Amino acid sequence: MSTPSTAVVTGAGRGFGRAIAAALVAGGRTVVGISRTSSQLDAVRDELGARFVPVAADATDDALAVSVLREHRPDLLVLNAGAVPHMAPVHEQTWETFSRNWHVDTRHVFAWTRAALREPLEKGSVVVSMSSGAALGGSPLSGGYASAKAAIRYLRAYGAEESERAGLGLRFATLLPQLTPTTGLGTVGVEGYAARSGVDRDAFVAKMESVLTPEQVAKAVLEVIDGDAAEYQVSGSGLRTL
Repeated sequence: MSTPSTAVVTGAGRGFGRAIAAALVAGGRTVVGISRTSSQLDAVRDELGARFVPVAADATDDALAVSVLREHRPDLLVLNAGAVPHMAPVHEQTWETFSRNWHVDTRHVFAWTRAALREPLEKGSVVVSMSSGAALGGSPLSGGYASAKAAIRYLRAYGAEESERAGLGLRFATLLPQLTPTTGLGTVGVEGYAARSGVDRDAFVAKMESVLTPEQVAKAVLEVIDGDAAEYQVSGSGLRTL
C-alpha cells in the first residue's frame, strides 16, 4: 500500500505511543495522538510540531473512535493505549484490580476495531494493535493483564475475518512487545517481578537477554505496516513473526 498520510496513535503521550508518533511524523505522516493527559500531549506537540494533532480524550470511548475516523480519515491506526496493571498475586487482587486492563486495553481495541469496520476505513488501511508477550506466557503478578492482551490477539483475528467477509481490504496486525524497564508500565512490571524473585531491579534487568526500547518498538511498527504477517513479537533482539 502507499504510505499512509494520516495515522491515529492511541496512548500517544508517553512510552511506546510517543515513540511511535515521533517515528510516523519523521516519516512524513500527520499523526492524531490520543491520550487522557493533555499536558503529555502538549509536550509531544512541542517536540514534533504541527504534524502532531493532539486529542485529549478517553480512547475507550466508542463515540470518540467514530468521530476521529470521520474527521481525519486515517489509513493507519496504532492501538497502543493501556492501563498500568495492579501488581499482586491473584489472591491479593480484587475483581476491580484484576479486570483493569480489560476495561482499558481490550475495550479500546474493541472500540476502534469496530469503528474501523463499520465506517469503514479506506481499502488498504492498516490497524496495528498492541498486545504483549505476556499473552503467550502469562503474567501471574499482573491480574488480568495477560488475558486482556490475549483478547486483543483474538480481536485482530476477528477484525481480519470480517474485513475479508465484507471485501473491505483492511489489514489487521498485532505486535507483542517483551517486558521492558524503559517505560513507566514496564518499570512497574520489572520491579514487581524483581521483588518476587528476591533481587533488586538492576539485578533483574541484568539477567534479561535484551532490553527493548520505545524506539525499537516504533521501528517495529514501521516494519509491521509494510509487512504481510498477522502477528509479530518484538524484543531488544529485533522483530520476528509468529
